[in-house]
Amino acid sequence: MEPLTHFLTGACISRAGLNRKTALATVTLVLAAEAPDLDVLGYLHGPVYGFAHHRGITHTLLGVPLMAALTVLVVWGVYTLRHRRREAAVPPRWGLLFGFACIGGLSHILLDFTNNYGVRPFSPLYPRWYSWDIVFIVEPVLWGVLVAGLVLPALFALIHEEIGAKSRGPRGRVGAILALAGMLAFWGLRDFEHRHALAAMQARLYDSAVPLRVSAYPYPANPFRWMGVVETKNFFQTMHVNSLTPEVDPDNEARTYYKPEVTPVTLAAKKSYLGRVYLDWAQYPLTETEKLENPPGYLVRFFDLRFMYPERRERPLSSRVVLNDKLQVVGEYMGLRRPHD
Repeated sequence: MEPLTHFLTGACISRAGLNRKTALATVTLVLAAEAPDLDVLGYLHGPVYGFAHHRGITHTLLGVPLMAALTVLVVWGVYTLRHRRREAAVPPRWGLLFGFACIGGLSHILLDFTNNYGVRPFSPLYPRWYSWDIVFIVEPVLWGVLVAGLVLPALFALIHEEIGAKSRGPRGRVGAILALAGMLAFWGLRDFEHRHALAAMQARLYDSAVPLRVSAYPYPANPFRWMGVVETKNFFQTMHVNSLTPEVDPDNEARTYYKPEVTPVTLAAKKSYLGRVYLDWAQYPLTETEKLENPPGYLVRFFDLRFMYPERRERPLSSRVVLNDKLQVVGEYMGLRRPHD
């Protein structure tokens, strides 16, 4: 998920009651909930390196305590600088904050698991990718639910102050709990509709071919609209799926991608560093080969059909490997940018 959802989730987890246990709980949880995305610093070494290590060790169960320790260290540093010359009224409980930071890190992994990019939580011992495929990476519904859980209690508090009602201590707990419950309910609805979409796709033929594998990927906001990917013996198809009806390819705009022939050129590209990384991550990988004249060689493109939404013309998260005429790797690309490494 994008950073805003992680920040809001960390704030709601704290306001649900953990902020009453120790000082600095909210800031610690908010920072810890987003800390795993520090792996974007890997892109400073180039797009290929960044892609290979994206959602890597910082998004694993092994990395959770490491990122939690880093978060608490940052909070401790800021706290020490602010209170160097004066004593804090309520000293934080640092051991408890470390535990809360671990909760924030786990929430990040769970949220990233819900979308179709995936996570590998058991890496490096078991580096398999997992994805739930039910929530789009940018989800306005979750923004609304989480913001409401944080803001509405404050508005109600102002109303109470206007009418002279007495304060009963820290506010916002009920709103935060309801927001987190709303997130779980939204996931439940999405999962239910996701299963409907998969069942509808599995129950039909595609150009008289039996589906070997089907997947459904989400759109933002609308829990009934999905992008379906079907694999048959000789080709793949992508199409829209309406899980409410349910109906597969209601607009008759399915796209067919025939499986490419395996050649020495594609095999050489798949054995490259980028090729191995890409194929390990991709769920529906396809390759395209182009012969180069000057200098002589080959360009092999990789792309993953789970991101090839039918209305899209570009190929997001694609990669390219350049081979010379001896099938030796001479360049690796991510997207349209040429890496400097």
